[in-house]
Amino acid sequence: MKIALLGYGRMGKEIEKIAISRGHEIVIKKDVDDEIEITLADVAIDFSVPNSAFNNISNCLNNNVPVISGTTGWLENYKDAVALCKEKKGAFIYASNYSLGVNIFFELNKQLAKMMNTIEGYNISMEEIHHTLKLDAPSGTAITLAEGIIENSSKNNWELGEKTSEENIAIVAKRIPDVPGTHTVCYESEVDTIEIKHTAHSRKGFALGAVIAAEWIADKTGVFSMEDVLNIR
Repeated sequence: MKIALLGYGRMGKEIEKIAISRGHEIVIKKDVDDEIEITLADVAIDFSVPNSAFNNISNCLNNNVPVISGTTGWLENYKDAVALCKEKKGAFIYASNYSLGVNIFFELNKQLAKMMNTIEGYNISMEEIHHTLKLDAPSGTAITLAEGIIENSSKNNWELGEKTSEENIAIVAKRIPDVPGTHTVCYESEVDTIEIKHTAHSRKGFALGAVIAAEWIADKTGVFSMEDVLNIR
């Protein structure tokens, strides 16, 4: 495949290595304000910045180029992207995290939330740790985890910080140099603590998942998720 990389930072460069190793060609490497001819690509992978993501996605959909987006912090425009994809009969995947392991972790989180919802006395909290260059907090991955809990429990929302009301989930966000990403979901009672945790050792897992998603979507039409790519819905 001919791939456009929309965003050529650290993730873009990691995706480039994985894509080339799997036999693909990188035909576009776009920094924030570069002018590009997106139709040169068979598929685009967007790991840009929040204020560029929606424009990148729209450009792809308007030109019938399937697009994979892993940029977080732009989701106030997500419904518009979905509507445009349907209008143009395009192909689009957004995921807060493309790591195959994290997407399995998302499913474990939902199942645990269902089981814990029937048991009283446990307080739910979350912690996410990322590198100091990450722009948004909490991470998109942490928000996805919180939404998975909310869908399967009596919790109403999430809040950033160590303390919150009983109806919400507290998310602590830490920024430490050279940490690719660690996410912990904790259920704590007076008698014990149950935790599930995912620790990324490098960006390679995120890049591999994005390339696999790009390979999967190449001949499809619609709005999809990593659950579709991995067939774990």
